[in-house]
Amino acid sequence: MPKSILLRRRKRFAVLVAASTLVLSACSAPSTLDDQIPVAATTDYPTSHIHGMDVDAASGRVLLATHEGLYDVSTKPATRIGPEIDLMGFTVAADGILYASGHPGPGVDLPDPVGLIESTDGGRNWTPLSRTGQSDFHALAATHEGVIGFDGQLLTNKGGSSWELAGDQVPAYHLAAATDGHVALATTESGLMRSNDHGNSWNRVPGAPLLMITAISGNQAAGITPDGALYVSSDGGLQWRKQPATSKDVAAMDLVVKDGDTQIWIASATGVRVSRDMGRTFTDAEPQKGQE
Repeated sequence: MPKSILLRRRKRFAVLVAASTLVLSACSAPSTLDDQIPVAATTDYPTSHIHGMDVDAASGRVLLATHEGLYDVSTKPATRIGPEIDLMGFTVAADGILYASGHPGPGVDLPDPVGLIESTDGGRNWTPLSRTGQSDFHALAATHEGVIGFDGQLLTNKGGSSWELAGDQVPAYHLAAATDGHVALATTESGLMRSNDHGNSWNRVPGAPLLMITAISGNQAAGITPDGALYVSSDGGLQWRKQPATSKDVAAMDLVVKDGDTQIWIASATGVRVSRDMGRTFTDAEPQKGQE
């Protein structure tokens, strides 16, 4: 993502949140991807907008959801996985199923917007689940019970196809959830919101910094402010403390707990970095050499 776009994104944080409350109208009839041929190409680090990130603790695989599709950047060169879809919203459930939303790219037989789509093969193929042609979820998160999405209104989904309006409507800019629990976080222009019931009801977090992007796993959480300050929490997002490390170009982040150690991963327009000391320091994440 170019620096000029990132700067505008942070300066207009409040404007973006307010604008995202507009509900998108339907564009065309639903479709399926049953006959889709997976697209995979080796490439350099993706330069298009990064909208989401997932790091698999077991394998070390790093996925970036971008304007031009899904990329595996844990190897060099990076690999684009699956079709070209503008993945505006992206999340991964505890069982490894990928959920996304956004707009189809050239040659992709899906309505615009795509609604909620899922992949059970690591992003090679995507299947429409619901709200095709209706919803462009710019924010998605998965608890152990279901998916939370924001497309101008906050919705919860426990079965893939049946959505309900959340009891409390929160103008979420970004959503994050503990896939192994029921806690979710929503960043808004007026402060951090927290849910303890899979996204149905929300409460403001007193004293929390103004965060733009967050990540949470179990009781460990991390967040970045619009000006690049990093905060961490050890009680599921209730209390936050500022860390020394800063980064003003973070486009996406993830937090993983491996063998009792917490890792904070961040992705920017220039690469991926990781902290293994709760945000005190970051180092470049060196990708493994791919096959020739």
